[in-house]
Amino acid sequence: MTPGGAGVAQRHDQSTGGPAGLLGIGYEPGRAPGARAAVVDGPYGGNDGMYGPDDTAYGPVTAARTGDDGTDPGTPDLGAELASHTAEEVLADYLHQQSADFLRSLRLHRESGSDAEGAGEAARQLRRAARRISATLHTFRPLTEEDWADQLRSELGWLSGTLAREQACAARRERLMTALQRLTGRGPERGDRTGRGERGKRSDRPATSSPAAAASSPSSSASSSSASSSDPDPDGALSAGAARAGALLDRQLTLARTRAHSAALQALGSSRFHAVADSVAVLASEAPLDRTAAELPADEALPPLAEQAHRRLADAVAALPLSRAGYPYNAAALAADQRQDAPWHQVRMLVRLSRYAREVIAPETSDLRLAEAGRALEWHRDAAEAAAAAAAAARTPRIAPATAYALGVLHADQRHEVEAARFAFGRVWLPRTPDRKG
Repeated sequence: MTPGGAGVAQRHDQSTGGPAGLLGIGYEPGRAPGARAAVVDGPYGGNDGMYGPDDTAYGPVTAARTGDDGTDPGTPDLGAELASHTAEEVLADYLHQQSADFLRSLRLHRESGSDAEGAGEAARQLRRAARRISATLHTFRPLTEEDWADQLRSELGWLSGTLAREQACAARRERLMTALQRLTGRGPERGDRTGRGERGKRSDRPATSSPAAAASSPSSSASSSSASSSDPDPDGALSAGAARAGALLDRQLTLARTRAHSAALQALGSSRFHAVADSVAVLASEAPLDRTAAELPADEALPPLAEQAHRRLADAVAALPLSRAGYPYNAAALAADQRQDAPWHQVRMLVRLSRYAREVIAPETSDLRLAEAGRALEWHRDAAEAAAAAAAAARTPRIAPATAYALGVLHADQRHEVEAARFAFGRVWLPRTPDRKG
């Protein structure tokens, strides 16, 4: 075992001790059970590798995948595909495959050297494999050596979360800079609409070309001056503060990314990481499964556990305010409240659990409805985190009022994105009825 490690590289028949999981395990009071313990993408998981190579961004919402009667189809009957295998064979094959992907990505990361793009892609693939290993050990936990599996999930959660932060800071910076450019209207269409590109040609400005002409009509000059001073100019205030707001956000997020990069390098060189790598190497050759897994047919042992994960997801979705989120421009998400966002983040975790469980028992099939729902919730998470970053920047001491105003507009814009993501999720998840066309 690597010195200084957490002990996760021990054989699965030995007691490991230590915490049951960094992100919490089992059933959490008042929440859908076990979601945060199972999906180890850390605070910012991204959607890399979750939906396939072509699904790296949220696209248009298509029809929801429901049954012929408009109800939730749940998990289909996949017993026929598993009848000829034992639970141990199916689980071991999947865990071996993901462990091999983890080790391959680790080798590519080490070989990338100064290639930042190659290192980033290798880190994404590393986290992709780590998420699937952790989720599988969670969903099918009754069939594993629980102490060993829980410890490994905990360490994978630490590793994946540490590697995710740098990518999250870069993506958030890009998102906020793009939003600022859009809000300040640097495109030609905004100039045509507002007419602010030709301030000297406003029709309401008096056409006085000389001091004598101005003096001849003092009343009209005074009224024009009064109207000009009282007319609000929100676009001008936004443009004035946007540059400083962008510079402030760029400075803060670049600093956060630098710190995250340093933390990732430190983690990859630590004895704790080497213990995790040793554990995954053990998993690649010897899956920590209980003896009962070798005796149970896969079609009897695995589908009920996958269905249980789907039921937890359905229960968590039922607790969401989808009836209100189903109306566009409902303003329910505009208030920045972490307690308001938490149930939606929890559902995102459970969507991944359900999706990964399907990968184990039916690797050749896919649930497009879960994929679309996951993309909508990734969009929701990204917008909520970007809004929080804008709000944090606005709390910086001694910033100019115009800068604070621009950051406030940016925050409201991202909360509107949160609202739109909730609406999109509802259209994907809820049954289609004649009153819900689209």
